[in-house]
Amino acid sequence: MTLTPATTDLKVRLRLTEGWFTVCDLSTLLPGRGVAALLPDGRQAVVFTDRTGALYAVDNRDPFTGAAVLSRGLTGTHHGRPFVASPLLKQRFDLETGRCLDDDTVRLTTYETKAA
Repeated sequence: MTLTPATTDLKVRLRLTEGWFTVCDLSTLLPGRGVAALLPDGRQAVVFTDRTGALYAVDNRDPFTGAAVLSRGLTGTHHGRPFVASPLLKQRFDLETGRCLDDDTVRLTTYETKAA
């Protein structure tokens, strides 16, 4: 038997310069799995949640390849810091700061998130 996920009225929102942007229902997020969103300016962001319910949002574009694939990346922790690893070249990006853990000169844009 398959159980449907619990539904909620809460929406995941990202803060953009022009205000809050709704991405998806909170109930669609699964720990460790990304949800990609097309932003009003044409860029893409990806939203993640972890087992504690913390929300993270970063650019979906891998800065090393230019491909919009981070939503398909693997998540984990390194020294207690949550990260997503690119599915292409495996570079890891800190989900809180956007800093590449494998190359200090590279960074992703991060977004403030909330469930409201």
